[in-house]
Formats: sequence, C-alpha cells, structure tokens
Amino acid sequence: MDDPIEPANLRFLRRLVTVLTAVMICGVLVVIGLLVTRLNRDTPTLPHQIALPDGAEPRAFTQGPDWYAVVTSNNQILIYDRLTGALRQTIQID
Repeated sequence: MDDPIEPANLRFLRRLVTVLTAVMICGVLVVIGLLVTRLNRDTPTLPHQIALPDGAEPRAFTQGPDWYAVVTSNNQILIYDRLTGALRQTIQID
C-alpha cells in the first residue's frame, strides 16, 4: 500500500504549529521564572535617597504624588517628603 503524498502547504502548516507550540512553552516558562524570582524577594528595593532609621528593615514601599511611604519590620509606617527626602510622619501599627 502506498503512502499518500502530503501537500506542501499541509507540511508547512504542521511545522508552523510545532514551532509555535515550542515558542509558547518557552514563553510560559519565562513568565513563570520571572514571577518566581520577583515574588521571592524578601525586602523591597528603595530609592537611594531614602535613609531608614537604624535597625529598621523595609517590608513594603509605596509612593504618592509628593510622598513615599515605607512599612518597616518594626511595625511602623514612615512617610517621607518626595522633594526633600525629609521624614514627614511616623505611624506606629499595633
């Protein structure tokens, strides 16, 4: 029994699907790798102009239009002025 000859466009389509599948698998692996490396950080990276008090370790960082806020391991929220870098307010979390 003779094998039927496969049309060229069908062969091209099969190869294209195979290549696209491999690219999608690589893309998913890259996204998973990036998520794992980004979510495993213990401390956030702070701008260099923010100097925390001695013994304070940053746990979270957020910013507004004219301020920065850092949540520390001492259960404090330190709010800094964006322009001057001066500490505006300290809030103790109970």
